Amino acid sequence: MPADAALASTDTARRWVYPFAQAPAGDKALLGGKGAGLAAMTAAGLPVPPGFTITTEACVAYQDAGHHFPEGLWDQAEAALATVEAAAGRRFGDADDPLLLSVRSGAAVSMPGMMDTVLNLGLTDETVAALAHQTGDERFAYDAYRRFVAMFGEIVMGVEAERFERLMRRAKDQTEGGRDTDLSVDQLKEIVAQSKRVIEGQTRQHFPDRPREQLRQAVAAVFDSWDNDRAVHYRRVHAIPDDIGTGVTVQAMVFGNKGWDSGTGVAFTRDPSTGEKGLYGEYLLNAQGEDVVAGTRTPRPIAEMAGDLPETFDEFRALADRLEATYGDVQDIEFTIEQGTLWLLQTRTAKRSGAAAVRVAVEMVAEGVIDERTAVARVDPDALEALLHPAVDDDADAVLLAEGLPASPGAACGRVAFTSDDAETRAADGEPVVLVRQQTSPEDFHGMVAAVAVVTAEGGMTSHAAVVARGMGTPCVAGASDLRIDPAQGRLHADGHTLVAGDWVTVDGATGRVLLGQVPTKDPDLGDDFHTLMRWADDVRTMGVRANADTGEDAAKARQFGAEGIGLCRTEHMFFGDERLAAMRQMILADGAGEREAALRTLLPFQRADFDALFRAMDGLPVTVRLLDPPLHEFLPDLLELTGRIAETKLALRQAATLDEMDRLLDDSAASRALLRQVEKLHEQNPMLGLRGCRLGMLYPEITRMQVRALFEAAADGVEDGVGVFPEVMVPLVSTAAEIETQAALVREVADAVLAERGVELAYLVGTMIELPRAALRAGDIAATAEFFSFGTNDLTQTTFGLSRDDAGRFLSAYVERGVLPADPFQTLDVDGVGELVRLGTERGRAARAGLKVGICGEHGGDPASVAFFHGVGLDYVSCSPFRVPVARLAAARAALAAEGA
Repeated sequence: MPADAALASTDTARRWVYPFAQAPAGDKALLGGKGAGLAAMTAAGLPVPPGFTITTEACVAYQDAGHHFPEGLWDQAEAALATVEAAAGRRFGDADDPLLLSVRSGAAVSMPGMMDTVLNLGLTDETVAALAHQTGDERFAYDAYRRFVAMFGEIVMGVEAERFERLMRRAKDQTEGGRDTDLSVDQLKEIVAQSKRVIEGQTRQHFPDRPREQLRQAVAAVFDSWDNDRAVHYRRVHAIPDDIGTGVTVQAMVFGNKGWDSGTGVAFTRDPSTGEKGLYGEYLLNAQGEDVVAGTRTPRPIAEMAGDLPETFDEFRALADRLEATYGDVQDIEFTIEQGTLWLLQTRTAKRSGAAAVRVAVEMVAEGVIDERTAVARVDPDALEALLHPAVDDDADAVLLAEGLPASPGAACGRVAFTSDDAETRAADGEPVVLVRQQTSPEDFHGMVAAVAVVTAEGGMTSHAAVVARGMGTPCVAGASDLRIDPAQGRLHADGHTLVAGDWVTVDGATGRVLLGQVPTKDPDLGDDFHTLMRWADDVRTMGVRANADTGEDAAKARQFGAEGIGLCRTEHMFFGDERLAAMRQMILADGAGEREAALRTLLPFQRADFDALFRAMDGLPVTVRLLDPPLHEFLPDLLELTGRIAETKLALRQAATLDEMDRLLDDSAASRALLRQVEKLHEQNPMLGLRGCRLGMLYPEITRMQVRALFEAAADGVEDGVGVFPEVMVPLVSTAAEIETQAALVREVADAVLAERGVELAYLVGTMIELPRAALRAGDIAATAEFFSFGTNDLTQTTFGLSRDDAGRFLSAYVERGVLPADPFQTLDVDGVGELVRLGTERGRAARAGLKVGICGEHGGDPASVAFFHGVGLDYVSCSPFRVPVARLAAARAALAAEGA
């Protein structure tokens, strides 16, 4: 039966393999992104080498079967291979005219560099001679062979890449030019032989000399790479499901290393860093694809190809324009030129920086390619963060260490780490880290995640470091060739400076500079495109966005980013600072209500001034103020610190030289002991569930009185000055209706008294933070008094899971890695548990009080996935940190669009 007929007769439900020409081009879930793109390009008549795709379903079946191919897969692969042989006019493994193959991964969601690829598959001692005879170029044939043996040895047989690279370095050191292209045929043959000996010595297995066995092992290796450490880590970081699997594309090889009329490259239809329209990318002549992405040779800008191969360049530019028009989005295109003939190996939607995403979306609307709603839906809210981060201050004095390519925008200061493991360790200790490498590989992914910036001495704008850093929004400088890195000694040399691990550097990803030390940064200048996109998002969204802000400065920043009010002012943050903290401690240590009220009178002017700044910054917008929430011991010295201080005083007393010194030390000792007694008195085994929140106000109502008086005196001042003041008083940690009834009555008593004293009329609300499971469950009772709810999802997550956010970091990452939890519940809302409480609390509260205003003020308010859930529940607003406000605005708009399309 002919191959096409054999494939066509396959039971659709059990079909594992599709030739490009027969594949359902739009089905990325089945074929993976690469396979779907190749099918679409083939159907469009573009110059694509023939091939076939093994489906993602086959990968899942392979994993489920204990790493065995599902029944029927290999028969279908053989049939599909026959169609490739027919199209190429060569036979796989043929001793006279061999067909060579590439084997690549391709999941439905792009995971660049995370899984494995094998090129030049099918070469053996027999077929390499045939390839040399067929092409008339023995050097080309053995260069392909040495590449294949090294790649197969690393990817399939598990031999460290460094062992093959060492062989290459030794051979190149014996040439005059020291480049790959300077190696002779005899040297290449010797490298092949040495590489095989390395493989056999480490694995105790012979290098396979049967092409079909090579193919089986390569496909299995690509399937296996779905579960390698870097792929699993990447999926965790980007919230990609574990059960979707990867497709495998098997494709006829075309060769960019057949001479100086051949080459390979990667290009984008627009600049992936800035979004500027125009062909952008890199290429190398007489090279294969891995030479570009691996950074082993520094590639050249794509524009220079117009001088080297002008006709091919014009053809490629026309095809690139056609691809962007077809897909309606920026394309990332891989290509190879074989002796003047252009081949397209892949096209996919390009990953891009936040700045590029915004610019492209806005410009494509202006060009008539997409509409405004599509533009809003297309920009990932998380991508906006790169726009909102600081840049290096142009006026700062900076010492340039090295300059490279601006691979990913943004600026960051950190301590140098030369290995990914060191970067991860330092980051875990709370240090900002800059990962500095000769070049990165997929094995460095965990270090790149930990780093605040990445620097490489080699590689270009499409190298691994550049692509991964851009995808994460991490500043990156690539190809900083002036850096002389010695990771073994833990130091680098640049422009007369020597740095060791732990020294400070500043990375300016926007300009490609690596600077010595900690250089000041400044806030970014958001351009017109950003504000245009945000305006479109605001036109679409139905949910409000507020900010968590505790100072006038934070409030002003939040308003600049589009916040529609303050959803959480944490008043406890106003008590830090020497003068304020002293008064706060005096209040805590007071002996009775009288002394406590005297100390509170000292604090009141500070609170009033802080509230005044907030009201003026938010003129015309609501300000939600949470009454004092944390346990009082947080304002006192640590128990161990006090004990140590007393011990030091005792020692100093023994060494005192004068009576005056002894008197002073005795006074210090007495004060420390008094403070220690109070710290011990306030000590709790579990303070987060102890005397805090509304419980403080219930036991010490004078605290509530002081805060409310300060708040409404500031509000009255604002009203008298013409400021639009809309205060909302939030009572924290309520679990019973009686608590909110008691505290709300006290708030209203004081507020009304102040307004009466000042002769000011002012509408205000009294509500509560829902942060305990009981409060969510009894929300109907609580809503009888509370005029608004704000879900405190940070504490609600803690109390629902029984987790301590401060301590759970020891095991949460392991839970996520092992699939016990889909994500860290403190970063992305646990929809099934905590989310159910939010839903119940909202429904029951509104059932008891029609029109109840409901928001959320935990950090989940700035997480796009969580924002989508809150939209679905019907919350009135989310509140998040000021720099996350634009993220939340866009996420809310996308949630509204998704709901319309549901």
